[in-house]
Amino acid sequence: MHTTKIKVFFYDADPAGIIFYSNIFKFAHSAYEEFMRSLKTEKNFFFDRDYVLPIIHTEADYLQPIKPGDELEIKLEVSRLKKFSFELSYTFYNSNKEITAKVKTVHVCVDKKNFKKIEMPEELYRKLNDILTI
Repeated sequence: MHTTKIKVFFYDADPAGIIFYSNIFKFAHSAYEEFMRSLKTEKNFFFDRDYVLPIIHTEADYLQPIKPGDELEIKLEVSRLKKFSFELSYTFYNSNKEITAKVKTVHVCVDKKNFKKIEMPEELYRKLNDILTI
């Protein structure tokens, strides 16, 4: 499990005073980037010439209001792993340790030249498998 902390700013909110719905994905992606760096793989999949890991599915459940000034803890887990893809689950907690939101993203490994699905590099698969939650 990987943990990230973020602060919600005024510009993240909508006129109702809660986060604009799409910003939950911005927060999740920040946690994802930190998580990928923490794996310390030889390849940097954000800038690799051969492979990319685009997101092909997302979903979010908003369980409590998230407001400007809130400090959130995001716990990220590898929830599913296949030869070509992986799923990440993010749980957002407020400062009272209450769950405020849940997000899932599914990433697929593709060849950067033709965007055809390919098997994940062995090193990445192994590292994700080591932390897979069952």
